[in-house]
Amino acid sequence: MKILAKIRFYIGALMISGIVALIMIPLLFIVPRYRCQILHYFNALILFLLGGRIEEEGSLDPDTQMLLINHQGIIDIIAMEARGCTGLRWVAKKELFTIPWFGNILKRSDMISIDRQNKTGLIKLLKDAKETIEEKNRIIAIFPEGTRADGQKLLSFKAGAGLIAKKLKLRVQPVVITGSKYLLNEHNRTAHNSTVKIIFLDAFDVDGNDMHWYQEAAENMQKKIDEEQQIHHRER
Repeated sequence: MKILAKIRFYIGALMISGIVALIMIPLLFIVPRYRCQILHYFNALILFLLGGRIEEEGSLDPDTQMLLINHQGIIDIIAMEARGCTGLRWVAKKELFTIPWFGNILKRSDMISIDRQNKTGLIKLLKDAKETIEEKNRIIAIFPEGTRADGQKLLSFKAGAGLIAKKLKLRVQPVVITGSKYLLNEHNRTAHNSTVKIIFLDAFDVDGNDMHWYQEAAENMQKKIDEEQQIHHRER
């Protein structure tokens, strides 16, 4: 069965690459004004072809300006885009934008690049975040862990998301995703049918004087991750 799961992983990875490279990117060049619809419909198609389905708990707050999302792999992004045309503006490391051809999915979707090696990277991120809220009227989507995690415990949150939310006094909503790694596991290269559960926790307004909100958000997300594993036997 493990061999079949590995074969399925490579078929799934090839299918994702094919749809992105041969359909989504060309369409983003041809009809950029339909960016949101392209990202939504074709990510929904990818999720379906992988054998995944979405289950939601809670709902996206209509006034949310930033989403804090736990991160296991590419399926987290696919699932969030597949659930609806919500105009998310993802924060991604600069290196992903420079990948030949595939970097266009980020460029043409007008996502935010962050240069982690440059001291001015945070200044640019703050500027882009402000533009996202005030001019583009989109929601900032960020993985505060900064990288994919391979276990149940959240990695330490990077400072960037917290500083931006505090500086701009954003309305923040934490999101917990479980089941995405079982659908397509990029660490051990296996794939299975899976329900990807997206859990929207309560949104809140960041107070510039509150020094503990970021840690409390991480603790609430971890509590929900643990609850999903212990009660519902679902891993993140």
